Formats: sequence, C-alpha cells, structure tokens
Amino acid sequence: MNVSDVRKVASLARLSLTDEECLSFGTQLTAILDYVKLLDEVDITDIQPMPHAVELQNVFREDEKKPSLDRAAALSNSPDTDGQFFMVPRILEEKK
Repeated sequence: MNVSDVRKVASLARLSLTDEECLSFGTQLTAILDYVKLLDEVDITDIQPMPHAVELQNVFREDEKKPSLDRAAALSNSPDTDGQFFMVPRILEEKK
C-alpha cells in the first residue's frame, strides 16, 4: 500500500499521520492485505453460505422487579448535580 493510499485511509479515519507513520503503516497494511489474499486460495465450491459464523439464538428471561440505586448513590459519582438531577452541558441551541 503506497503512502497516498495510507493518507487517504488516515483522512477517512480522521487521523493525522507523520511521513514515518505513513511508511510504517503502509508496510503493515500491505502485509495484512497479502495475508488476507490467502483466502482466495481456499476451495469453497462445496461450502454453503452461512448468515452467521456461529449459531445465534435469543436468550429470554422473565422480567423481574429488582431494587435499584437510590438517588444519592446514583448521583454520588456525577461530576455535576443539583442534588436531584445529573447536570450536563447544553448541546442544543434554543430556537429564537
């Protein structure tokens, strides 16, 4: 994988890499992709496609009422509270 490819992938991942890192990661990514190419050599003509690699099943349990934390315990680790609620920074602007 050349440096321009590494820079493109880094840009998509929102990473800033030095020139040395681009060279190093280019070598590593090439080795990884070459290893994955080995899968092309596997004969899969008689293999049926599977939706999942392992069998899945839902695990259901009865809903049971259990005790929860009291308010003081829940708020005890909060960085900011008014004693009744968690206080968080405003993230939405008010409409004018």
